Amino acid sequence: MGLEGKTILEHAVDRISASKKVDEAIVVTTLERRDLAIVKKCAELGIRVFCGSENDVLDRFYQAAKLLEPEHIVRALCDCPLADPKVVDKVVEAHLKAGVDYTSNTIRPTYPDGLDLEVFTFNALERAWKEAGLSSEREHVTPYIYKHPEKFRLLNVEHEPDLSSKRWTVDEEKDFEFVKRIYGGLYKKNRLFGMEETLGFLEKNPGIEKINRQFTRNEGYAKSLKEDHVVEGGK
Repeated sequence: MGLEGKTILEHAVDRISASKKVDEAIVVTTLERRDLAIVKKCAELGIRVFCGSENDVLDRFYQAAKLLEPEHIVRALCDCPLADPKVVDKVVEAHLKAGVDYTSNTIRPTYPDGLDLEVFTFNALERAWKEAGLSSEREHVTPYIYKHPEKFRLLNVEHEPDLSSKRWTVDEEKDFEFVKRIYGGLYKKNRLFGMEETLGFLEKNPGIEKINRQFTRNEGYAKSLKEDHVVEGGK
């Protein structure tokens, strides 16, 4: 699926790369045959890519980070073509200023679904990799960190007013239809249009938000919790 001549992945990488606080955007994917197209696209664009475990995403993420040895890691999802570089900067700045282990705008969500961002130290990631023992904690990378405030220093970045009811991610076909309408209205004027421009466009075109209103935030994680079981942790 494409938006204005580019893949959703390209737009997501472009937007994260535009952050003043991110040194390099790297794509972390799986070893599965179906993801070879992602590897090929990254090679064409000169984007570094790491391939790892399909189900143990925490291990995949840790192994990628281990190669690069960063002090701090920014985690964003590639199904979020409306990510805002200014929001990225805000969350990273808050994280560095507070000197905590983990910062996000999702502990108590107040940003639209699709602008989710996490920043954490390599040490926190490594500890989670060693200690996380539930399947949901391995599949979704960071739950072990934010579920244990007694072990990690946590910070949540919030927006006023609360915009958490808005869905700007792309998990379903209707989500893509929604995002395509926004790109059609804003992209040619400003290729890195942000949250404020999107809000303004939706205010002028309120019917667009009805397209994907039926979906629930974090359905994938909720499903993982229902199927949760103990697994072998990191090595």
